[in-house]
Amino acid sequence: MKEGPNIAAVGALLGDPGRANMLVGLMDGRALTATELAQAADITAQTASGHLARLEAGGLIARRKQGRHNYFALANPEVATAIEALMGLAARAGHMRTRTGPRDAAMRRARVCYDHLAGEMGVAAFDSLLARGLITLLGENVALTETGKGFFAGLGMAVPGSGGRRQLCRTCLDWSARRYHLAGRLGAALFTHMQDQGWARREKGSRVVTFTPEGEAQFSRSFPVHDV
Repeated sequence: MKEGPNIAAVGALLGDPGRANMLVGLMDGRALTATELAQAADITAQTASGHLARLEAGGLIARRKQGRHNYFALANPEVATAIEALMGLAARAGHMRTRTGPRDAAMRRARVCYDHLAGEMGVAAFDSLLARGLITLLGENVALTETGKGFFAGLGMAVPGSGGRRQLCRTCLDWSARRYHLAGRLGAALFTHMQDQGWARREKGSRVVTFTPEGEAQFSRSFPVHDV
């Protein structure tokens, strides 16, 4: 009898195009209804119901009840990290969707990855933090330095405290740039700060993140790429 995690069971859940599309549809961190997920996956409501039951039983999504309505979200940040990594693997192996258009450039530029910033701007922020010694990287382990704590305080944001199951800082392999962006509780707090300050906004019904002209300028001052 083989020991250890059963990756085949998870692979079987991800292997169906309908279920995979539903999971990708939840990558912006929102909780969606079964009808919305059926539309995202381009499948019937009955088929979506069966897929959702399997994904919930498999621990990949969680159900949230609000009154008479059911909403579904990714079960935890680890699921989002795994999906982002699989998207990068698919891109590197040449398994790309054939439909392209202007939205693809915007997705590559900046997008939400569950609850943190991804795309070229997410990678630029990570590289800038690393180059200036505000974070350190050993393998895939990221640590916030004392200088880094001062930097984030200077931005006017509170660094999340210690404790909890989720790491403060962690790498997330960006599927489009194929390099790291910042995830974990600090990555989520930074993206929230950018939105609260009016630097950027999430486009409705999309993972695309759009920066305002002033937000672009603030980002460039805070995360200078010429230091990288």
